[in-house]
Amino acid sequence: MEFNFSPETLALRARVRSFLDTYLLPYNAAWHQAVAQGQYPPPFLEDLKSLAREEGLWNFFLPELPPGVPGQALSNVDYAALAEVMGRLPWASEVFNCSAPDSGNMELLLRFANPEQARQWLQPLLMGDIRSAFAMSEPDVASSDPTTLQTELRSGPDGMVLHGRKWFITGAAHPACRLLIVMCRDAEVGEDSHAQHSMVLVPMDSPGVQVLRNIPVMQHQAPEGHCEIRFENVRIRPEQVLGARGAGFAMAQARLGPGRIHHCMRTIGQCELALELMAARALERRSFGHYLGEFANVQEWLADSRLEIDQARLLVLQAAWRLDQGGLQQAPHQARADVAGIKVVAARLQTRVVDRAMQVFGAMGLSPDTPLAYLWTWGRAMHLMDGPDEVHLRTVARQVLEQARAVQGDTAAYFTLPEQMAAPPRLRL
Repeated sequence: MEFNFSPETLALRARVRSFLDTYLLPYNAAWHQAVAQGQYPPPFLEDLKSLAREEGLWNFFLPELPPGVPGQALSNVDYAALAEVMGRLPWASEVFNCSAPDSGNMELLLRFANPEQARQWLQPLLMGDIRSAFAMSEPDVASSDPTTLQTELRSGPDGMVLHGRKWFITGAAHPACRLLIVMCRDAEVGEDSHAQHSMVLVPMDSPGVQVLRNIPVMQHQAPEGHCEIRFENVRIRPEQVLGARGAGFAMAQARLGPGRIHHCMRTIGQCELALELMAARALERRSFGHYLGEFANVQEWLADSRLEIDQARLLVLQAAWRLDQGGLQQAPHQARADVAGIKVVAARLQTRVVDRAMQVFGAMGLSPDTPLAYLWTWGRAMHLMDGPDEVHLRTVARQVLEQARAVQGDTAAYFTLPEQMAAPPRLRL
């Protein structure tokens, strides 16, 4: 298993870090001030995006790019190196046109869109001219089980209509959001419960699309939105269906693998930042006549955080490497278990590491003076985003049990039973 970064990737990572430090960090305070004043996106963001595109720091996340599109075609492992750097500043990904959910939506469109759909939606997304959202979660069902989804595509006298309600739809409040990819129930296409879902491409300005509210997450309201949206008999033309009708579940599975790797590597970048802040604070803050870094428990927090971040990174890179080797096609159960596992590990990592950093900072760690409170909030949300931890742990457990069934009985030799207590056979030397 090989997932060392190539010299080219290391050089690209250094360029991204330099761009972030040189151009983005000086604007960080202005970004927060503009958003607080209701200016979103801030007026300088387009200039930063143009500069990143001119320098070739654009569209990192796709293994292949259509002809003529600016960007870097990177493997999952190579992109992981860059996602970790971008994760250090929550708004950085948009500058490089690598924001979620756009990255996953572009992957879906690249794989499954017909030429006209690609011209209308994929091309402007790849150029950063528009934004998009992915509408799956619903308020009245456990959306981690897609068979329970209630938003429905149904036939009417004048064609197909979409009716239902979605919520926590990331990106839907962005002023540039033009497209919703909606996962819906399409029971007319088959009897198999996993073949009764379709994805439809819904322009944001379609009649019947109503953005009801931007829902705060843990009292933090994202300017790009985690929105509740109602679809009130929205007319859907046949050419708005993405891929084949009934293939929505399979397409969603293909989208979530790389997307979760992106999330996890951004999380690791945020945890690295939290550890750096915690270590710096431990060296400068005194209590009871000593610097905090001299206390054994704080040293243990620092050491545990260092080890846990490195362990999580290796696990994520392993999952990325397996996807790059065609894991979803060749060993889908193992690949899904890998991706499910890193989702749990990353969420647990972020809440643990950032919580320790907040404790070292004291009251300041609860305030907006540091990024820690926001990072902790995001880590806590990750325990639920893209499915709760419990669902992913069940996926991992099923893979463990499947492997055990394949070799059931092989462990019997490790047991010593009373009737087997006789002397072992003598070895001939």
